Amino acid sequence: MSKQKKQSFLGGAAILAAAVVVVKIIGAAYKLPLNNILGEVGMSYWDTAYKIYNFLLTFSTAGLPLAISKLTSEAHTQGRENEKRKIFRTAIWLFFALGLVGSLLMLFQADLFAAFLRNEDATRPIQALAPAVFCVCLLACMRGYTQGQGNMTPTAISQVLEALCKVGIGLPLAWYLLHMGAQMDVGAAGAILGVTIGTVVSMLFLTGYLATHRDRGRALDVPSSSGRLVRRILSIGVPITLGNSAMSIISLVDTKIVLGRLQDGLGLSLTEANALNGQYATGMVMPNMVASFVYPVTMSLLPFAAAALARNDPREADRTISTAFRLLALLALPAGIGLSVLATPIEILVLPAQPDTALAAGPHLQILGIATIFICLMVLTNAILQTYGKEKIPIFTVIVGGIVKIILNYILVGTPSINIHGAPISTLCCYLVIVVLNLFFVWKYSPQKPRYFQLFAKPVVASVLMGAAAWAVYGFLDRAFAGSFSDYLANAAATLGGILAGVAVYAVLVIVLRILRAEDVRSIPHGEKLIKLLHLK
Repeated sequence: MSKQKKQSFLGGAAILAAAVVVVKIIGAAYKLPLNNILGEVGMSYWDTAYKIYNFLLTFSTAGLPLAISKLTSEAHTQGRENEKRKIFRTAIWLFFALGLVGSLLMLFQADLFAAFLRNEDATRPIQALAPAVFCVCLLACMRGYTQGQGNMTPTAISQVLEALCKVGIGLPLAWYLLHMGAQMDVGAAGAILGVTIGTVVSMLFLTGYLATHRDRGRALDVPSSSGRLVRRILSIGVPITLGNSAMSIISLVDTKIVLGRLQDGLGLSLTEANALNGQYATGMVMPNMVASFVYPVTMSLLPFAAAALARNDPREADRTISTAFRLLALLALPAGIGLSVLATPIEILVLPAQPDTALAAGPHLQILGIATIFICLMVLTNAILQTYGKEKIPIFTVIVGGIVKIILNYILVGTPSINIHGAPISTLCCYLVIVVLNLFFVWKYSPQKPRYFQLFAKPVVASVLMGAAAWAVYGFLDRAFAGSFSDYLANAAATLGGILAGVAVYAVLVIVLRILRAEDVRSIPHGEKLIKLLHLK
């Protein structure tokens, strides 16, 4: 790796956040039209395959890349270049083996996975994702290595390439297959094949980047043995993996229970159950998009906070974590409340070809919008606990929340008067329980106790006022445009007007209430100019 100026925490987060903005815009150009192409049944096939993929992927890569990032960051900070290089050489073979096993399982045991989830028609989409597991395992290792050195740019570029292939290949392929008369599961498999091709292209880019940016300079440090490095990687990564895999396992069991209760408890056919499950999956699209913006913060959080702790500088680590909390509050709170108050109008806006699905998904999103806030908080607090060496605590909290989710789903989804509407309720309760527990443990183990009221009070007030403004403006414009345009155009204009009004109100409140602090933007390029412009303190 060539010598380079190490990016600051906020600089690294800004690069990844910018990449996520691009990726999510591209992803919206993939996922939203895909909802219109596949419909609720096809999206249920797609969602089932993706949950299998996420389980194997999380099990293979959730904690180990973070372990590599943490160990690489420590070695890089201490100037131990030989140690840093050997960490990567040792880890890449470990990820090679994990990826190969995961891909073979998805390819040859796809029918067993589909049968377990009570969705036998999802076999082909599952198989279409098999090669992606292998590629993403290698990608995770390379990304962890570059991020551990404070270089977020390769990860950002690789994510954009992956997204471009997904939308440029998967979307046209799904449309073409269905246009040619293929079955819905084949169309879903074609859409998901774009994801697989994207991981291949992204892997090839990072491989080329590492090959051309190798630091061949000599170093005097004696690296640890391969066996010791593997043990260190596993000792850090396995608890994190178990914590993150617990949620994936619970999510799989949750899907099995939802589809099973719809079929066994309510007597629905597989296609009818897939239609209802597809409505819930459609409602989860927006929350997942918002939550993905939290990952740049956590990816920058761990290596930089770990480096501060390695320098015996807990104050700097605490400052970094407090900044992450403030950035999360600025993003997650208004996004979650905005999704909730404009749930059905947003679904109608993004699903013009599936109006019935949009109307059915709206009530789900109304609940899941609030759940978005807690999903984001869970991601961040898990990373904070891992940074402080408490990797086992997220395992406990996720399992507790997952048990709550499974129990509520079994009861609510099997109740005829509630049925699929029990799924978002259980999701909200699950993440609420996890976050409450995580916040307690973060407070308990932080050297400088976080002041949650100070961190969240002003963003909550601003977000509630923003939500009220968005709802009021939408209602006014919807009545004003009624009869003047088609129903879709009237809703689109009113929804966009409500969103813009909410954003404007929130931006003003951020400045008036001084929610954004100078230290939060000082490390961003031209941050000092922005501080003067906004009169930050």
